[in-house]
Amino acid sequence: MAAKQGAARRLREKKDFAALGPKGTPAPQLDRLVHERLRLGILSALSVNQALTFNDLKKLLETTDGNLSVHARKLEEAGYITCAKSFHGRMPRSDYRLMATGRRALDRYLDHMEALIQAMRK
Repeated sequence: MAAKQGAARRLREKKDFAALGPKGTPAPQLDRLVHERLRLGILSALSVNQALTFNDLKKLLETTDGNLSVHARKLEEAGYITCAKSFHGRMPRSDYRLMATGRRALDRYLDHMEALIQAMRK
């Protein structure tokens, strides 16, 4: 039952978003992986820094350990970021870097958002 409701909700969301296209044409879908607030924040932060540690990202994005690790893992699984784990003294350290695929995904997302903004202002 819940699966059917979820599927119906996703279909409504797709139809609502498709209605944004110019003159009835369906608008291209946003990259849902990038569109989520925290994942967009991670990609944005890494796009202007060569690398950031887990703690740097956590402070910058003002989030919890669990929330950051879940979203970072999704980006890592998609090949958008990479994580190198090491030790600094006895303390574990995770360094995150943006991959080329992540840079392209972020650029596509930003281009898409700019196009939507321009279309809405006309």
